[in-house]
Formats: sequence, C-alpha cells, structure tokens
Amino acid sequence: MKTALALGCALSAALAFAQPAAAKTLRFSGYDWEVRSQGSSGPGPNVWDENNVWLDAQGRLHLKIAKRGGQWTAAELYLPQRLGFGRYQFKLIGRPDRFDPNVVLGLFNYPTPDVGPDGSNEIDIEFSRWGSPANPMGNYTVYPARPGPAPTSYAFDFALGGDYSTHRFDWSAAAVDYQSLHGFQDGDLYPIAHWRFNPVDAAQRVPQQPLPVHLNLWLFQGKPPADGKEVEVVIQEFKFVPAAAR
Repeated sequence: MKTALALGCALSAALAFAQPAAAKTLRFSGYDWEVRSQGSSGPGPNVWDENNVWLDAQGRLHLKIAKRGGQWTAAELYLPQRLGFGRYQFKLIGRPDRFDPNVVLGLFNYPTPDVGPDGSNEIDIEFSRWGSPANPMGNYTVYPARPGPAPTSYAFDFALGGDYSTHRFDWSAAAVDYQSLHGFQDGDLYPIAHWRFNPVDAAQRVPQQPLPVHLNLWLFQGKPPADGKEVEVVIQEFKFVPAAAR
C-alpha cells in the first residue's frame, strides 16, 4: 500500500503547471482562479475539460468527472496568487468516503517552476484509494523543500455521517498540521483525522516559499470509474488565514 500511496501522491501533482493560459477564470471565495483546459496530460493522464468546473447560483464551486464525447474528462483549477504560511481550509459537500477506487480529489499547494520541480514543495490533502479498494481513502502528504528526501505521508480511512466536512492544513516554517472534521466549522469539533508533521530538519522537509493552491478531481492512471458513474463534488468555501493574523 505504501508504494501505491507514494505513486498516487506523485501522480496527483505531475505536470500541474504544464499548461497554457487557462480558458476561463472564476471568482470563488474572494479569489480569482484559473481553470485548466489542456487536453490529455498528467496526472493520470487525464483529459481536462473547463466545462467540468463551474459556480452555482450560491457561489459554490463544482468539480466534476464527466464522460463527454465518449471519453472521461477531469477537472482542475488553481490560484495564480502565491499564498504563504497560514491556515488553508476547504469546506466540502460530497462523500469522498464513498468514492470509486479510481477517483482522486486533491486539495493542495504546488510549486511554480521557479520555486522547485515536481516532487518538491507540495502540501497535499487527497482522497483516493489509488485504484485498490483495500487502500485507505484519506491521504495527507508533505513534499520536501529541496529535491532528494522522500515525501512523508499519513493515510487514514473514515466514514462521514453526512454530506458536509471540513479539511485544513496549518503551514509554518517548522511544521504542517492537518485536520479533517465532520460538518462545516472553523473550530476543532467532531474530528475525523489529525496529523502533525514537524521534522527536526524542517528547513529541508517542509516547503518554505509561498505557493499557489490547486483543486482537482481526476482519475487514477486515467482509468474510468469502475462503477461507470460520473462524479461531482462541491467546495462550499476556501478560506486562507495568514499566519500573522492567527
């Protein structure tokens, strides 16, 4: 399982910035996000379709895996603005605990080329079983600030009591502190999972430079959902609180 997890986490970020200018921009949670539309490319590889990303009348963000024109298509958008140390929080509507084993939802920071190459400077919350029903669904991963050290991951399984959940990471120069919780909240009630990554060599193993945020919904190794069903999740809110304001 450890090998599958490492492979899946690496694939989740591969080529995330290898795309031309996005075809459309969405204003969500107070930020302007660029939507990915590039045809077939990694991770996966997947076919990325801007029509799989939209806002509803309430301003909520929808991501969808859809079969269009006979092929399965995925969704991604990213925040060109680079955010630094602080709390990154995502309020999710959906049931990632019931995802098909080939489905991946990523809520993560990823480096621009001037910060570092793929396989470095990344902070992930991912929900996927990486193609195997035996793997746990929840995955937290921190990629090192400098190429060389392996990423460090924490995997967990869970069952939601409803459609609402909150997921966050608090990032500082010394540590990354992850939490997943039942319901929508800014507090610490009804925990699902918690993991603190605070290595003694934090300057090497914890990203140190501001990074853009990415949100994506895609298919592991580009394989269709085993149940043949389309998948949709909704992000109610993204919230960033700088470390200096906490």
